[in-house]
Amino acid sequence: MRRLDLSANVYECMHILDSNRYARDPSGVQESVDSTVTKFEGEILVSRLWNEQKLAYLVDGHRKGTYWLSYIRIEGSRLVEMERAFQLNDNVLRSLTLRLDERLVEPMVAHARGETVPSTVVDDNAPSDAGDKSDANSSKTPDESTESNEAVDQPVTEEASSES
Repeated sequence: MRRLDLSANVYECMHILDSNRYARDPSGVQESVDSTVTKFEGEILVSRLWNEQKLAYLVDGHRKGTYWLSYIRIEGSRLVEMERAFQLNDNVLRSLTLRLDERLVEPMVAHARGETVPSTVVDDNAPSDAGDKSDANSSKTPDESTESNEAVDQPVTEEASSES
């Protein structure tokens, strides 16, 4: 296992692949995308098929594209070289790479793998806006809450009767 520099970040890469090439050789196209990442000393966290669909407009003469999603860890200094290699790869029609915030890495990668991430534990002693509103409404009896609604409605009806 190779050790990555501290400047390595996690990136989400979405590639639109040539669907004809992918249909003929799915593993070969996948390997060409994955090997491009590893060639620049990147670590593949997840690499999977996302979707195949009609494109909104022609891209290099293609009407359909295969969307490929990857989460990778790579040094920022190697990112530009890797993106250039994707531009030169005949299997890749378009590519988009976004840096992920460290707080989102675990849930995004788990979701891409099809796993579930445990939700964060909420402190029961901490006040919340939703709790305050529900406590205020629950402290009233049904008679009190209807009286307050009637009091709000009364001035409206008095104004309406004085106008006529």
